[in-house]
Amino acid sequence: MGRHAATAERPGTTVVAATRDLVKVYGQGPAQVRALDGVSLDLHRGELTAVMGPSGSGKSTLMHCLAALDRPTSGSVVVDGVEVARLRDAALTRLRRDRIGFVFQSYNLVPTLTAAENITLPLDIAGRAVDRAWFDTVVDTIGLRDRLTHRPTELSGGQQQRVACARALVSRPAIVFADEPTGNLDSRASADVLGFLRRSVDDFGQTVVMVTHEPTAAAYADRVVFLADGRVVGELRRPTAEAVLERLLGLTEPDAGGDG
Repeated sequence: MGRHAATAERPGTTVVAATRDLVKVYGQGPAQVRALDGVSLDLHRGELTAVMGPSGSGKSTLMHCLAALDRPTSGSVVVDGVEVARLRDAALTRLRRDRIGFVFQSYNLVPTLTAAENITLPLDIAGRAVDRAWFDTVVDTIGLRDRLTHRPTELSGGQQQRVACARALVSRPAIVFADEPTGNLDSRASADVLGFLRRSVDDFGQTVVMVTHEPTAAAYADRVVFLADGRVVGELRRPTAEAVLERLLGLTEPDAGGDG
């Protein structure tokens, strides 16, 4: 497939975030790296999309540009109807705070706060009231009500990541970006976190975009988008771990345009 392979919007769906001809270049001269090379992609409401590709394919750069953590060199990024490149720093901060949720591999919890305080931290910083009914729904879904008074050091890695997932959802963002959310977890904890992200889509209509290198994690997605050399090279719907692995192996072959 070409670089525009993943742009077609399906009938009856709403595009929450999109890129058009997205280019991101790092460095100058001989050291220049073209991390993204004309990516056009639509992300639909109420779907879990996994982004995969070989090391150096541009998947993390794509997420950072979509999440307004990095500015593109050229092309456009639209999140919840807002053209990101046109925003000044203060407006970018508001966009990230109010419309985007984040889940990182390293959890990024504040060690001096309890689990409950970590969950509500984005709302507290924004000066927004906590919707207690929604808070209770999210907490009960992650299954950590009996751990809300515990600090991160008193929680397992899987429990900390579930707290991070709840924090990402409590402000009802337009879209949640998860960057290798199971990278530091064992298989059981990974299944718990992925199951929660899946339920957030199925039960709450949340939109989730997840960068992962694990075929078993990608199998939780509705759709897998594959990158190689900074370009979209294909996608897979209703993925299985076996089908994802087969596609990934194809991307590492010399004639597939992958970078190994």
